[in-house]
Amino acid sequence: MRLWKRAAGALKDRCSIWVARFAPRGPCRNPDLETVIIKATSHDEQCMDYKNIQRVFRWLRTSPLYLKPILYTLSMRMEKTHSWVVALKGLMLIHGIFCFDIPIVQKMGRLPFDLSQFSDGNISLDKAWGFNTFVRAYFTYLDHRSIFMSIKAKKLIKNRTEKETEETLMEELQNLEKMQGLIDMLLQIKPWHQHMNVVLILEAMDCIMDDIFEMYETFCRDIDRVLLKIFDIGGKVEAGIALRVVEKAEMQGDKVSLYYDFGKDIGVVKFSECPKILRIPEKDIHELQRIINGSVSKNQSLEGNEDKGNSIKECTNKDLGTVITDQWVVFDDDISADVKENFSYGTSSIATTNPFLESYSLVPYIPVYNHVLPDLISL
Repeated sequence: MRLWKRAAGALKDRCSIWVARFAPRGPCRNPDLETVIIKATSHDEQCMDYKNIQRVFRWLRTSPLYLKPILYTLSMRMEKTHSWVVALKGLMLIHGIFCFDIPIVQKMGRLPFDLSQFSDGNISLDKAWGFNTFVRAYFTYLDHRSIFMSIKAKKLIKNRTEKETEETLMEELQNLEKMQGLIDMLLQIKPWHQHMNVVLILEAMDCIMDDIFEMYETFCRDIDRVLLKIFDIGGKVEAGIALRVVEKAEMQGDKVSLYYDFGKDIGVVKFSECPKILRIPEKDIHELQRIINGSVSKNQSLEGNEDKGNSIKECTNKDLGTVITDQWVVFDDDISADVKENFSYGTSSIATTNPFLESYSLVPYIPVYNHVLPDLISL
């Protein structure tokens, strides 16, 4: 049965390649690029075809104009497939594309295909639901992450146009809430059954784990900076939102720690230690509550911060001990200027196992100012 499935999948891939080679060229169609994408998202569930994935990345590095045919081909393939293997490979490919520091990728917006209701039609229902859930959760995260990236990129362009150098405090708080939502989505992506611990799932989990660590560290750094601003400004509305974020951060930190333990159990986590988990002292929570109640003035808030000492603790997994940050130091004049230098979270260097990251620097990105696409058949 297993051999028959592999043969049937290989036959489908061959037919798709044959159709792609005879497809007419156009703004969204490139037969040679389509062939590479089909090979990169084949039905072979043994592992990812990194050779052809890197060839796709080379096309995109050569010219951002290739993003349109890449998305078109990938979208057509994802919408037609009923194989969790093809769907998962397509999501991993688009996940790798997100890591390109190219404006057109950052402004892409929603994914051009929808796998929120994906259902595998090639295996029994008792096994399919676990893979279906994994694919749907992975798609949901990538879709929302793409929207988040797009909004941030557009705001950055707008701020440059209007000559604004910083986001408002309210915008920073909204970004923190959105990051918490993305972290929640990431924590939902996991193999739910023993039979799902296959090579392809574990390779996808490598990418997921990297994103969790990176996004959580970014969240920790940002909330540090935002709390300092709120203690300085003392706005009731902003303090109320910050209190909500802080309360959720306490619960979310425990979930991240449990997810790390889960990844270690299934052999995905290869890092030496758990990411540093955010812990907010009771003093800071009470400080926010006093600001909300209007009992703390701006000067009192600043004086309270100077005496606070260890304002935020970073705790690792119980087995790994506890790490306490340096004391906070508040500067009356240069709080905003010195935040990045004096108050940083989670900047520990972590050796990544993401198979995509090593491939991004293969071909340097050179902006293309004409619309003539180079012939990359030899790739």
